[in-house]
Amino acid sequence: MFHGVAVRASGLSLRGGHGWVYRDVALEAGPGSLTVVAGQAGSGRTGLLLTLAGRMKPTGGALSVGGHVTPRSIRRVAALGLVDGVNDLEDALSVREHLRERVAGPFRNRRRPERAGAALALAGLECSPDDRTLIRDLGRERRVRLGIALALLDGPGLLVLDNVDTGLGEDRRDALRATLADLAERGLTVVASCTGSEAATLRLPSRIPSEVPAVPAGEEER
Repeated sequence: MFHGVAVRASGLSLRGGHGWVYRDVALEAGPGSLTVVAGQAGSGRTGLLLTLAGRMKPTGGALSVGGHVTPRSIRRVAALGLVDGVNDLEDALSVREHLRERVAGPFRNRRRPERAGAALALAGLECSPDDRTLIRDLGRERRVRLGIALALLDGPGLLVLDNVDTGLGEDRRDALRATLADLAERGLTVVASCTGSEAATLRLPSRIPSEVPAVPAGEEER
């Protein structure tokens, strides 16, 4: 159903005005895979995700997303789910209004309900495209799921989202992870971050040492 893209990063680094945001990150994600990036606040996980989605330009290393290597071209194939502080949902708008704004194309009016309904279902959000619930009345999980649905409307090959476990109990984290795994099984490449997960594919250190790179989950840190 989806045409996922491969993501390859080696030595990927970003340095800001206050030092390293992240450093020497290596990542290999095939089409239709789910990659979970774990890291505490300040570990650079959000900056890394924005780089993978073409919203930030790295200062070192190499990155390829579906064969695209520049931020501008990467943005053609990558979409952002909910990333706090970057693409927050508008509290005063409704679910319906967010969906109407996102759906575009020559068949916008005729196919909007069909496309929006399919995206909502894939995101695991049980509501109709005409739902007039205001964003301020949605809980954290439903906001995350709506962010997924909105991103799917872009027809991406890569879906990137941040803080998927924030404010959720274990059962709801598992349910959301199952939704992301289902999207990956359907062919979409998914990269999501969390503050901590035993199932993490990549863990970022809480502080960026001068010499030590990020360590893939499951390997001993030296």
